[in-house]
Amino acid sequence: MRIAVLIKQVPKFEAMALGPDGRLQRDGLELEMNPYCRRAVSKGVELAATTGGSCTVLTLGPPAAEDSLREAVAGGADDAVLITDVRFAGSDTLATARALAAALRREGPFDLILAGRNSVDADTGQVGPQVAELLGLPMLSGGKRLDLDGRLVRAHLEYDDGWAEAEVELPALLTCAERLCDPTKVDPGGRAAVPAERIRRVGASELGPGPWGQAGSPTAVGQVRVLEVERDRLMLSGSIDEQVAEAVRVLADSGALARTDDSDADDAPAVAEGWTRGGPVVAVVLEPDRARVARELLGAAARLASARRGRVVALAPVGGVSEREAATWGADELVLLDGSTVEEDLAHAVAGWCQEMGPWAVLAPGTMWGREITSRLSARLGVGLTGDAVDVAIDGGRLIGWKPAFGGRLVAAITSSSAVQVVTVRPGLLPVGAPRPPAPIPSARRVVPGTSRVRLTGAGRDDDIDELALAQAVVGVGAGVSPDDYARLDGLLEVLGAQLGATRKVTDKGWLPRARQIGITGRSLAPRLYVGLGVSGKFNHMVGVRGAGKILAVNPDPAAPVFEWSDVGIVGPWQEVVPVLVHALARRSAVVAER
Repeated sequence: MRIAVLIKQVPKFEAMALGPDGRLQRDGLELEMNPYCRRAVSKGVELAATTGGSCTVLTLGPPAAEDSLREAVAGGADDAVLITDVRFAGSDTLATARALAAALRREGPFDLILAGRNSVDADTGQVGPQVAELLGLPMLSGGKRLDLDGRLVRAHLEYDDGWAEAEVELPALLTCAERLCDPTKVDPGGRAAVPAERIRRVGASELGPGPWGQAGSPTAVGQVRVLEVERDRLMLSGSIDEQVAEAVRVLADSGALARTDDSDADDAPAVAEGWTRGGPVVAVVLEPDRARVARELLGAAARLASARRGRVVALAPVGGVSEREAATWGADELVLLDGSTVEEDLAHAVAGWCQEMGPWAVLAPGTMWGREITSRLSARLGVGLTGDAVDVAIDGGRLIGWKPAFGGRLVAAITSSSAVQVVTVRPGLLPVGAPRPPAPIPSARRVVPGTSRVRLTGAGRDDDIDELALAQAVVGVGAGVSPDDYARLDGLLEVLGAQLGATRKVTDKGWLPRARQIGITGRSLAPRLYVGLGVSGKFNHMVGVRGAGKILAVNPDPAAPVFEWSDVGIVGPWQEVVPVLVHALARRSAVVAER
């Protein structure tokens, strides 16, 4: 069996730290193989060995990216291909996918292509499905377990807040979750020992006329904002009682303990009324069973359409949303997608609709479901795709997607030069508008043929991504808090109205669902208050709560890095601090209620 693995070199985030001034240290930042790609290499090597086949690793990048290829070969891959050329500079995800697809055709054919689920420096997860679409391959996303039976692949897939069991006939492309297998890791000496002839270089001229790089990229980066978050870093001292009392006072004075109900707040932006027949169309692709995300996207689309004197068209699988819901949330028309619910088939149906209707923009949720559909749509139509945006706006008649990068430290304005502009939006970050009065809207059905080779044999959800994304307060636990002790946190969660989050080590151990993971390879949150218990303070976790209003850290080690990220620090074991904190918060709530 011939196996190809696609990898990417990224900044070594776990080596990132804050300097004495509280800012991110950037000098001398190391590069390494993307964590998800390490799993892909490890699994590719394993499958090649068990089938008597071969494993070829490919990457697109500058000459320095050869180090990651050397690591892959030292880890057991048979050979590697470095796709490098100055003409590839400025490649967006679609241009990258086109170069990788061309290299795979040149080096192939391959039976199975493996890739990381996403890269930690951008978190878009677009290249995998774009390559699959360009090569006409079926795809399985987020493989957590992979079994091979001849030409049949059976996989357990890890989704945002659930799972699926699926199978597919080869050839196919599969993206790997962190928990698929142990990662490939080789020290510098082992990488340096790899013979030069094991790595081949391929330039742009060997892959065809292109266009490549920036010339072949329908998206461009505009204004960049640096998000430096200053923390108070108030370290408390004294007895546990004294520290807790001072912490509660400081947090109360800052407003971090104020609980509000903003589900339909009076000051929420109103959903724009009406529509202009024949005006620009803002399409919204709705994922089933995600009502809150649907409201966010439709409300944003309605505001965009109003500014463009256009209309909003919602596209949703049958049963995903009713006409009444779509209308009150901001849609002017509804298109029901009737038939297959596999992402590849839905993507082709949406692409066909776009070719007929020529929408000005397409919005979709930044979930694994939304990412595959829009990535395939982008590759199929050759249009620009901005992934994982945290906000959308209009400038000069073009759609802007504000996209975070480097763990949320930067946000950049991404625009698209294509006629159809596609954006996926991170759930939980757009406001929910006040609903429109119910009114009938036109609706139609579009048949979705079942042409994909992917067969779903089971699916379920073990959490809800909205719970954490929308929480006003979050209590985060590290590996220092045993799952046997989670019940001891119920009082704190209740008095704060908080949700429980976790570090990667916690979800790796299966103590909490992956949807509860906070950080670079988890979720980025902006609660009013974040409380860290048993959290050491590593960059790859704390960057996920950069947007928190206030951060309270509890740790027995006064030198723990978490205090550098915090506004208030209590030095002590969480087992002793939590009961006292719950009592103090409850007493304060009672006093406030009596006023």
